Amino acid sequence: MESSDARILRGAAIPTGLVGVAAVVISLLTAGSKGALGAAIGAAVVILFFTISVVVVTYTAKISPQTMMMAALLSYAVKFIVVLSMVIALRDVTFWSPKAFAWTVVALTLVWIMGETRASLQVRVIELAPGKEPAKSAGRPVDSDS
Repeated sequence: MESSDARILRGAAIPTGLVGVAAVVISLLTAGSKGALGAAIGAAVVILFFTISVVVVTYTAKISPQTMMMAALLSYAVKFIVVLSMVIALRDVTFWSPKAFAWTVVALTLVWIMGETRASLQVRVIELAPGKEPAKSAGRPVDSDS
């Protein structure tokens, strides 16, 4: 994993983990141990799924940059199907709070997206177009056709 990708992953995972801990504490205080368990499961699902997505997209980018979007969309579809299956399969289970799970998943998804966006905007990645030399001047673009 490139250092820029690792910085983006850390920039999203650390705030999500901190908000996840807060969600578990809030759920414990408002819904008891069942709420804390639901929030903990929700936090684990979000952090695990989004981390897998970042790793898959990073790996795909190394193999073929053209397939990055397809990998991202496929990982999103798989995450959606798995979470929906979990909600359907566990809807009648009484050992956890489905509301705490759902609210935690929504909140941590938003935090992850904001953290990943913020980290992506701060990372400076140098990319070169194939067959082009980097510009030599700092103030204006260099015309390579001249």
